[in-house]
Amino acid sequence: MSTRPMNNIHGPHVLLVNPWIHDFAAYDFWAKPLGLLTLGGILRAHGARVSYVDCLDRFHPRSVARPSPPARGGRGPYLKTVIPKPPGLSDIPRNYCRYGIPPEWLRDDLTALDPPDLVLVTSLMTYWYPGVRETIAAVKSVFPGAPVILGGIYATLWPDHARRVCGADQVVTGPGEAALIQLAAQYTGWSPAPAFDPTDLDSQPWPALDLEHHLAHAPVMASRGCPFKCAYCASHRLQPRMRHRSPASVVAEIGHWHCEHGVDDFAFYDDALLVDAERSIIPLLEGVIDAGLNLRFHTPNALHLRELTPSLARLMLRAGFHTIRLGLETTNFDRRQAMDSKVTEADFLRAVDALKRAGFRPEQVGAYLLAGLPGQDITALERSIAVVKQAGVTPVIAHYTPIPHTPMWAAAVAASRYDLAADPIYTNNAIFPCQSEAFSWDVLTRLKDLTRR
Repeated sequence: MSTRPMNNIHGPHVLLVNPWIHDFAAYDFWAKPLGLLTLGGILRAHGARVSYVDCLDRFHPRSVARPSPPARGGRGPYLKTVIPKPPGLSDIPRNYCRYGIPPEWLRDDLTALDPPDLVLVTSLMTYWYPGVRETIAAVKSVFPGAPVILGGIYATLWPDHARRVCGADQVVTGPGEAALIQLAAQYTGWSPAPAFDPTDLDSQPWPALDLEHHLAHAPVMASRGCPFKCAYCASHRLQPRMRHRSPASVVAEIGHWHCEHGVDDFAFYDDALLVDAERSIIPLLEGVIDAGLNLRFHTPNALHLRELTPSLARLMLRAGFHTIRLGLETTNFDRRQAMDSKVTEADFLRAVDALKRAGFRPEQVGAYLLAGLPGQDITALERSIAVVKQAGVTPVIAHYTPIPHTPMWAAAVAASRYDLAADPIYTNNAIFPCQSEAFSWDVLTRLKDLTRR
């Protein structure tokens, strides 16, 4: 689908804002506000004027950042400024930072814009809400009369908290595509006839990625939702049902960003990319190969091991898959029923063998192992690291984040030394909120050393 407007209706000026991150650590691992930019694409397609301010912009015109080397696949560090730690986390022996552009750059960028009729702000990790709050305050200081709507993951998982503390005029939960035009009408009086079907992913305009100053990498989603119900994951809360795009539409979008904007690195944001492979990922990759596109694909959200066959692994290599992440979580297969039932030891070994035989190098294939689970035994995590290394791929430690509305939430609340239910700031995975003091930074350093030996 073209990214050009589909009609000439005179619409309002809508400002999209990707907020700052406040955290102990943050890095651009193929991160883009895809939901927000998708809304921007929809608004433009209906005739609205859309502006975009990215507080995390690594390539801001006033920055000295340069495109990262191909080995990084488009990844790179954010600008950062040390700021005071939130109340209750003063004992954490690390700097707490605002990640993104300096506040004066944001104010100058906002001041240079025409006043918007409506402002849409997104949110990602729940414990990043202090950055969201600071961003909204900055926007309102420049445009006090513009209504601000907050959406995204934090807004969906902690809506009451977001309404209390973030300063938005309205908090919207769940996917915003279906409600977008109605919200615009509510605040601006502009109500064009819908030009797409929110239930048909192929009918939606492509995200407005071209509003970025530089596209070092691009996100792509071939599907929404996930058929699995893992105890630690909120996918079902965020996307209640599984839906696929047509492979042809995904190939066309990838080709557009590659040919028209020079993007070589693409990160799949799917929660279940390989599910229903015969009708989805296989024809998609065949389309990429047939189009002769020379690309690098990355899977930061992890692949489901059961779906990874030898023939699919070979196809992935031919299509340009470069960074593979597997959703393993633990190798304690006899006791993982409380977490999920998506993988067995045989599934893991079979998938790894398929990838290695296809030609993927060990450093390209990583298996996520969750650290910081309620009641987790450190020796079990050490054994999992050893099992993954013995299989010939790379262990990747993933810090567990307690998430409300998930089956594991109650256990996380019970195990934590913090009052998780009182404030999402305490769910920050950098502080291992569900572990005792025995799970220290020294322990984490030792575990990371094990993954590299």
